[in-house]
Amino acid sequence: MKALVIKPKNNSEFKFVSDLLKKLGVGSSVLSVEELEDMGMSKLLRSTDKTKKVSRTEVMKKLSA
Repeated sequence: MKALVIKPKNNSEFKFVSDLLKKLGVGSSVLSVEELEDMGMSKLLRSTDKTKKVSRTEVMKKLSA
């Protein structure tokens, strides 16, 4: 099943959407900023090219830059 992420502009919009979902009987969860960032990072990692190999030296160079 697919999921939908909605980011309201302000607290009143958040309350409106939250109440609407409750009335419709749609399950919802509140995510923290860190959880949203983790989801974005996960999506990015899934889309990377996993066929190429990189040496440890190259990785360490990038991390120290």
